[in-house]
Amino acid sequence: MALEVTDLVGGYSQIPVLKKVNLDVQPGELVGLIGLNGAGKSTTLNHIIGLLQPFSGQIKVNGLTLQDHPSEYKKQIAYVPETPILYDELTLREHIELTINAYGLDRQAAWQRAQKLLKLFRLDNKLDWFPANFSKGMKQKVMICCAFMTDAKLLIVDEPFYGLDPLAVHDLLDLIEQKKQAGVAVLMSTHVLDTAQRYCDRFVLLANGQVRAHGSLDELRQQADRPDESLDEIYLGLARDDRHE
Repeated sequence: MALEVTDLVGGYSQIPVLKKVNLDVQPGELVGLIGLNGAGKSTTLNHIIGLLQPFSGQIKVNGLTLQDHPSEYKKQIAYVPETPILYDELTLREHIELTINAYGLDRQAAWQRAQKLLKLFRLDNKLDWFPANFSKGMKQKVMICCAFMTDAKLLIVDEPFYGLDPLAVHDLLDLIEQKKQAGVAVLMSTHVLDTAQRYCDRFVLLANGQVRAHGSLDELRQQADRPDESLDEIYLGLARDDRHE
């Protein structure tokens, strides 16, 4: 499997936010990471990409751990953060070049992929622009282009729809489907549950730093004993149950 998280305990201080979280993402699969604010979604993602060190448990990407194979581990992952992170002093062209160098990509092939993505998101005539010239949505598109031009085997997308216009959302979902068809594993955190329900193969529902349910929509309905409910209704029901425990 592309991603395997086992008994992950972690957080930002001595008090754990995550309490033995288990999840996996298979090649060619889109898994939705679902949870209210404070449920532990961003903390989980930050552990997977290596920004946080687990208190205990293990994270493997294609059999590699960050501790044993730091460089190869990081090259397996492409990440689109919720808030775009760009370098103020670099143009769009230089961000593309930086991505090519960071991942050790073949320059010609990578630029061909980048040009297609830039044209798709109407950025191909803005290669010499600096981030100060971009709107929030345009910055998000730059992050998407940089992540999707790589050949990473695990794609992590954190709340990708905020700031994107409806056409860009459609284009992003098409790109995710193309990555799936190419055998890439995709883990997507989102609050947009109706979109997640339509596009995700499986779901991991987090609440209070724990996995409350996981599986396909039909499996979630069985686990929650809610045979006809939507993903939104299932999650809100579980969240309310947790609040009243």
